Amino acid sequence: MTAAGNDQPPTVRQLRLVVEADDYDAAVAFFRDALGLPEQAAYSGGDGARVVILEAGRATLELANPAQKRMIDEVEVGRQVAPRLRVAFEVDDSRVVTERLVAAGATEVAPPTVTPWQSLNARLDGPAGLHLTVFQELLDPEERSTRDGFGTDA
Repeated sequence: MTAAGNDQPPTVRQLRLVVEADDYDAAVAFFRDALGLPEQAAYSGGDGARVVILEAGRATLELANPAQKRMIDEVEVGRQVAPRLRVAFEVDDSRVVTERLVAAGATEVAPPTVTPWQSLNARLDGPAGLHLTVFQELLDPEERSTRDGFGTDA
């Protein structure tokens, strides 16, 4: 796959989502300890400045038009709830992770629900004002690619 449809190799090496957390310690405990994102690095500076960089596996940027965003909300929650930005984490067991995150302080917006695209998705409101999806793939990529509506724009 090439960048922007040309013959140049991709130049992006990493996607890093930077989130300001008013309650930094609670956000670190939630994402690092409860969700299980391994700590890659942490830095501190003057005036109490602190940052932690957490590994989140493979990163993708999912761009959806307004109709798709509305459809995803309807399928996963039954109503419009997501702000403009939603962070999604693929996990091995959506039910177990949802329970663990609720116990760690997240608010469950919708329980794990099987979607038409064959994943088990739960919605939560987490620390730092982030609206979250935790999802478990129920089909492998090869199985999914044979279903109607799955493919690429390329």
